[in-house]
Amino acid sequence: MAVRIIEKKIEDILSIMRNPAQVRNAGTLAHVDHGKTTTTDSLLMGAGLLSPKVAGKALAMDYVEIEQLRQLTIKAANISLYFEYEGKPYIINFVDTPGHVDFTGHVTRSLRVMDGALVVVDAVEGVMTQTETVVRQAMEELVRPVLFINKIDRLIKELRLSPNEIQQRIIEIVKDFNNLIDMYADPEFKDKWKVDPSKGQVALGSALHKWGVTIPQAAKAGLKFSNIVDAYEKNYVDELAQEFPLYKAILNMIVEHVPPPSVAQRYRIPKVWKGDINSPLGKALLEADPNGPTVIAVSKMNKDPHAGLIATGRVFSGTIREGDEVYLLNAKTARRVLQTYLYMGPNRIVIPEVPAGNIVALLGVDDARAGETIVASSIKDVAAPFERMKYISEPVVTVAIEPKNPNDLAKLVESLKELTIEDPTLSLKIDEETGQVLLSGVGTLHLEIATWLLKERTKLDFSVSQPLVRFRETVRAASPTFEGKSPNKHNRLYISVEPLDEETIRLIQLGEVTDDQDPRERAKILRDKAGWETDEARGIWTVDEQYINVFVDKTTGIQYL
Repeated sequence: MAVRIIEKKIEDILSIMRNPAQVRNAGTLAHVDHGKTTTTDSLLMGAGLLSPKVAGKALAMDYVEIEQLRQLTIKAANISLYFEYEGKPYIINFVDTPGHVDFTGHVTRSLRVMDGALVVVDAVEGVMTQTETVVRQAMEELVRPVLFINKIDRLIKELRLSPNEIQQRIIEIVKDFNNLIDMYADPEFKDKWKVDPSKGQVALGSALHKWGVTIPQAAKAGLKFSNIVDAYEKNYVDELAQEFPLYKAILNMIVEHVPPPSVAQRYRIPKVWKGDINSPLGKALLEADPNGPTVIAVSKMNKDPHAGLIATGRVFSGTIREGDEVYLLNAKTARRVLQTYLYMGPNRIVIPEVPAGNIVALLGVDDARAGETIVASSIKDVAAPFERMKYISEPVVTVAIEPKNPNDLAKLVESLKELTIEDPTLSLKIDEETGQVLLSGVGTLHLEIATWLLKERTKLDFSVSQPLVRFRETVRAASPTFEGKSPNKHNRLYISVEPLDEETIRLIQLGEVTDDQDPRERAKILRDKAGWETDEARGIWTVDEQYINVFVDKTTGIQYL
């Protein structure tokens, strides 16, 4: 039955994909265990893709076995939902992201394809550290937030709050959330993007019990906080869920307050794309023009055991079709698209084409990586790439992996390389002196999941060392000038080392200052934003983006250096 429902919905989805005004790209963001995936279950139920009996318990978007076992989302999962609002059909391309700090890399990559974020907050715990982190990430990518205050049932059953106390708690959470918007949003959006419950930008409810409501919905129906408390005390929560289904509150909020691609790309493209927005290509990107040149931003890579590497990304301009000749700007290579898909959780549905404003999965672009820009081959000489993904965490915890059978080493290393392609926040290194295979991740849980996946895929026996945290030396103050001489004593080199200022570090971390950018552009940014002297900024030889170092040539009047 489920397969027939999906097939019917795919036909409906294809019929309206070409109208960007009826498309929304959104996803969940939250602190760990605040209920993102349980909330997504309700959305799947509302779209007819999940039985009401299991919604809230199925964790359908946690399709990797270890996610179900640990009840923890570790990968970002995509699904395209068909939904009708006020008699008009809509496509909601939805991404369920992890909440644990070890997997913030998945959040970073997912935000590139999203225009709106459903931020889920536990009513008891409120705004937490990871809530702040994901909101900051969303603001950097110009992704507009709406708020769902989950687990209202805990306020009633665990804390036993009165209706007035529940209302006060909600006001506090909204205030804390808006403080984050005020702190991290660009000045242009600080006021526009603060959520207002009276405007339907905040939903509250219980994902576990499948009910939810916005303030305008509640006011229209005459629902009060005292009625919600009564529903739990007198045991008619199921009736509450039937009258006020969570999926309706959430999906209505997304359609009303998350902008369509044709609107969002007008302010997002100047921030996330490096090219000239006044060029014909730039204008096509600003308008999400399905008839423009094809431009796709890749957000993640997945290894399929049968098909091979699958690239998932968003079509920002043009229409991608099976058989199209495309060019990968970062990899500097041409490829032919073998197949185009929509993702439905773990399932890929083959479709003939995907127009601008939608999320697509591609087969045939094996050289792509997260952050890649794929363009039509016809514009490869004039196209510019998207801005680099800005990860907030780096791999600092390392384990050594050793196969029990030395003959398995090559297969083990090959599988580890595939894992690092799928998750760029993993780092693989072969120690040249000892021959050890070293895998680094953001944290111990990150590495635990990676080694579990490695075991599942390879079926090999291998040992994993205790995790070690890597430390690096740094400078805390300016050094004296050191002199070095060439072997023939005819040349002298003077070197000094000093800490970088905080603003320069931030510019490198955000990708605004890079090693491969135009030296004049880089010098201007450092001069205007970090206060560098013009001569020093122009004398940069190289920028080490991994460890945040800058090598500057301060010589004067020396030729051929």
